[in-house]
Amino acid sequence: MSKITPMMQQYHEIKNQYPDAFLFFRLGDFYELFYDDAELAARELEITLTRRGKGEDAAPMCGVPYHSAENYIARLIDKGYKIAVCEQVEDPQMAKGVVKREVIRVVTPGTIMEERAVTADANHYIAALSGKDHERLAYVRTDLTTGETHGGTVGSEVSDLEKVLLVDGLKEVIFPREELPAEWEKWVKTAPFTISYEENEDMPDAYQHLYNGSDPSVCAAFGRMLHYLARTQKRSLAHLQALDTIEAQEFLQMDVHTRRNLELTASLRERKKKGSLYELLDDTKTAMGSRLLHRFLERPLASKMEVERRQTLVHQLVDDMLTRAQLQDQLRNVYDLERLAGRVAYGNVNARELVQLRTSLQQVPEIVDLLPALGEEGLRLTKDVDVCKALRTRLESALVDDPPIVIREGGMIRRGFHEELDEYREASENGKTWLSNLEHQEREATGIKTLKVGFNRVFGYYIEISKAQLPYAPDHFERKQTLTNAERFVTPELKEMENRILEAEERMEQLEFDLFKRLREETNKYIPHLQQLARMIAYVDCLQSFAQVSEERRFTRPRFSEARTMSMINSRHPVVETTLERGAYVANDVQMNERREQLLITGPNMAGKSTYMRQVAVIAVMAQIGCFVPADEATLPLFDKIFTRIGAADDLVSGQSTFMVEMLETEHALKEATSDSLLLLDEIGRGTSTYDGMALARSIVEYIHEHIGAKTLFSTHYHELTVLEEELETLWNVHVRAEEEAGEVIFLHKVEEGRADKSYGIHVAQLAHLPDRVIERARTLLDEYEGEQLSQIKESNLHEQVPLFTYEEEKKPVQPVNEKEDEYQAENVSEQIRDMDILNITPLEAMTAISQWQKQLRSKT
Repeated sequence: MSKITPMMQQYHEIKNQYPDAFLFFRLGDFYELFYDDAELAARELEITLTRRGKGEDAAPMCGVPYHSAENYIARLIDKGYKIAVCEQVEDPQMAKGVVKREVIRVVTPGTIMEERAVTADANHYIAALSGKDHERLAYVRTDLTTGETHGGTVGSEVSDLEKVLLVDGLKEVIFPREELPAEWEKWVKTAPFTISYEENEDMPDAYQHLYNGSDPSVCAAFGRMLHYLARTQKRSLAHLQALDTIEAQEFLQMDVHTRRNLELTASLRERKKKGSLYELLDDTKTAMGSRLLHRFLERPLASKMEVERRQTLVHQLVDDMLTRAQLQDQLRNVYDLERLAGRVAYGNVNARELVQLRTSLQQVPEIVDLLPALGEEGLRLTKDVDVCKALRTRLESALVDDPPIVIREGGMIRRGFHEELDEYREASENGKTWLSNLEHQEREATGIKTLKVGFNRVFGYYIEISKAQLPYAPDHFERKQTLTNAERFVTPELKEMENRILEAEERMEQLEFDLFKRLREETNKYIPHLQQLARMIAYVDCLQSFAQVSEERRFTRPRFSEARTMSMINSRHPVVETTLERGAYVANDVQMNERREQLLITGPNMAGKSTYMRQVAVIAVMAQIGCFVPADEATLPLFDKIFTRIGAADDLVSGQSTFMVEMLETEHALKEATSDSLLLLDEIGRGTSTYDGMALARSIVEYIHEHIGAKTLFSTHYHELTVLEEELETLWNVHVRAEEEAGEVIFLHKVEEGRADKSYGIHVAQLAHLPDRVIERARTLLDEYEGEQLSQIKESNLHEQVPLFTYEEEKKPVQPVNEKEDEYQAENVSEQIRDMDILNITPLEAMTAISQWQKQLRSKT
């Protein structure tokens, strides 16, 4: 085995410190990767794998150019990997032995800052957890690109874990290294984010001011976050904002299933913004406003005062079209202040981004001047706002309008900003003018019309003469380089001027770079003010978007009821409505109050039951984020939680069936819901046998009615359950209307009082173009099944409740037989069977009748 080189020894020492990351090892103009890193990176990035060295000891190697490394890093991050960036931290020409190298940053999925790697309208979170007793889970989420930080505590069940970790934009979670509960371990293995670990959870002294709370668990989670960020980022975190503690009671609570089912921020099918409520409401003009709208949808308010504060401003913006239009014009020219401030603090902002910051600050005075026209709420937003006039003026005087992206190339600083820099520029420009004059002079002196003066980074300035013209070259020209078709020369005068020009340009570039760094440091002092401005602008932008969409879509301002009233006149599903021609959507009323808490919804497949249920919840969410809603009139209670059990899907990862998933989600809703909650339960029990499903559905409805009292929309195909309207005081039947004409079903999508007559399942199958033979056979079987039903029992027996779960009856001592009484009971049952209308009876009514007959006949046996 050959001896390892000093440089490879250095590589191994550094790589051993970062075993879970790709090591991007800087060698000249490339980042090189070796051994296992190289083999994996070559596959993932689809780049060439080579070898360094010879023979058996040759190390697998691949590399990416320094100038384009950001693209490759972003691709690896997108696949969930981490990258340790190892730079040369001394000039190779000054190095004695191996060039000194250090890891300057570890890029991870939750900490990447590069603009092209993050989505403009979405947050990019990293989370940290704490909770040693595992009875309560503390969490902190940070968006390093903006500095936003929030956290709180939840329970320790897996459902609680999902609540805080299955949020849009979460890329990485930092766990303690201690053993996790078995349920957590199982869940974490399938989690859609990168897992990292950090031992230290002590709050660093330098960041004590960022947490003013008293919860030691939250403080520990925040401490874990800060230690991890300090260890991986190795630079200032000055842009991190004070931790905003999330108190559950301040917001409308929705679990991940509810958010997905309602398609608040992403569509169910594509899991993208398109087709979601977020897309519909997003007429924001800034990236900050769009991200804030996303957060509004994830955490609607539960405070009437805060909701109405937003509503008031939206109302003003709807009414004052001129001010709204003027605000929109200004907002269009505001760049992403939040992320620009983050890049300033991070030390990687470039000149072009500082020009974006300057342009944004130029819009702020006009925005601030417009807000008082929106009344008291608009005026409140301008209180204590610093428009950063001094910073704006400094950036205006310092930077050119269109600077290069690369800050080492020069050309960033305006003329007149710095006297010494102007002198170097003048020297450089005069030198180049001299070179231009020299070319003209030498052409005249030599008679060589094709003679030219040029520059090469390796050889410097030169005089070039073609091979054909070489005989005419003067003797004082000194040969410098031979080309295929030409020769290059220098003169003493050219050498002297080259030294002057290069020295001026070198000093100019270094001075301009130093001036830019100073400007960046000056900007850094304004970060808190820039973040305050960003919050205000994002808020205004979000609410003007509400106003714009509300006006265009004919939304109305909802009112809030203290009397638990929910009344919606001609309500519509805002997203579904946009997919239809204007006016084609069938609007529906919703009427619920203290005497009408649960609606049992029946009707045909495809009639619109699920859409009706979803639109009620979506309108509730819209109301509680402060937006107007799609209805002619709307009055709602403030809900504390919304739960949905809609749709059917297996959980293949955990091996749970459709029915098990259904039951688990229902159990969660029944356990967590309160009388102030909204429940949407769609087709409960369809994942099991008919009677099991029917029994469970009825039992769940009864439990909600007796023990929770929440506003509930419960759709079902079990029409037998409609008898519950007579037995449960606050349950009412409604149905989605359909009509049958000439054997065809017409879905009217209108919700009306009472129960549905049929499900029209075979008609829906026909619409799906099942084979004709299947349809005809189904009709034949349906006729047979309906013909086998028992006749209608007497009215007196219709409403007697049957226990849905049977228990083994206790054995009773044998009683003497009374033959006359037995005959009477048998005759009574016979009469009831004779009088029953078997063509119209439902299965549940038949079950009820049979149960009553059994009781009668057994009571005397």
